[in-house]
Amino acid sequence: MRAARYHDRNDIRIEDVPEPSVQPGTVAIDVGWCGICGTDLHEFLEGPIFIPPSGCPHPISGESAPVVIGHEFSGTITALGEGVTDLTVGENVVVEPYIVGEDVDTGPGEAYQLSKDMNFIGLGGRGGGLAEKIVVERRWVHPIGDIPLDQAALIEPLSVGHHAYVRSGARTGDVAVIGGAGPIGLLTAAVLKAEGLTVYISELSEARKQMARSTGVADDVLDPRDGDVAERIRELTGGRGADVGFECSSVPVVLDMLLDAVRPGAVIVNVSIWGHKPEVDMPKLVLKEIDLRGTIGYSNDHPATIALVQSGKIDLAPFITGRIGLDGLVSEGYDQLINNNEHHVKIIVDPRPDRRSTVGG
Repeated sequence: MRAARYHDRNDIRIEDVPEPSVQPGTVAIDVGWCGICGTDLHEFLEGPIFIPPSGCPHPISGESAPVVIGHEFSGTITALGEGVTDLTVGENVVVEPYIVGEDVDTGPGEAYQLSKDMNFIGLGGRGGGLAEKIVVERRWVHPIGDIPLDQAALIEPLSVGHHAYVRSGARTGDVAVIGGAGPIGLLTAAVLKAEGLTVYISELSEARKQMARSTGVADDVLDPRDGDVAERIRELTGGRGADVGFECSSVPVVLDMLLDAVRPGAVIVNVSIWGHKPEVDMPKLVLKEIDLRGTIGYSNDHPATIALVQSGKIDLAPFITGRIGLDGLVSEGYDQLINNNEHHVKIIVDPRPDRRSTVGG
């Protein structure tokens, strides 16, 4: 089968690799669509990061570069391994792409995303969504019902936003401010609106501001160039400030704005992945008793996230800004997201050999 494999920084190749075989307790899936994630771009430009370098195998998967990539994907079940009786061949699904130890409990309430040596399918080994086929453990497979496969490729990043919402402790009726309207910022906003929050977004990019407005995920979009965002948030909340903030930009001035914009006793959730150590206004954090929380991935968030989409509370279609084939992964996918990123939210890839590109469509 054809697959995209990461060899090293700036070195991704479309290659023929053996098809994976079904083992007891696993599920075989024909990949429908796979999204390109910001993490994938960091691996391409700066990595390897999550990807184990050549000669340094991951302690759980036992694999190192070159590895098949892609961790935001949907597909159709083609075979069930021995012992899998609660799924059906032909059923459409998404994969929660974790690599964790066999002894790690992934039941309700378990924080398996924090387990030792955690990694992700499509980064740390075990195949990936940028391939025609994949075989995964049953516990990571989630049926999606009638959600279209292209939209379902966004369930994984949407689950990141859902996990950030859960971590925040926010409730219906709260006011949230989001710093950054990139893919994760927009999808986090979609979750918050679906859960009944008032949402304000701070963003510079005209294209991203327009996306936030056109999709209805924000009650207002504020541009820092037009005035003090924190002051505007206080005006909009009767001088009180936001109940919760979400850092989705990895830009220090945005974190500063959030610390200023939230009310005393508020929660700020850091959702973005930082490539550097920022300065933090600790006096403001202390004097306002702000609770600054980290978040990584998701933990039993996929079912609730899928339910939000199935209910119609979240429409994922507008966030798809490009569709390409596997051969255009770097030239039409990575290059667009690196050099023309403000005009894209999510470019998705169909690994079938005859897929044509409609970047920007």
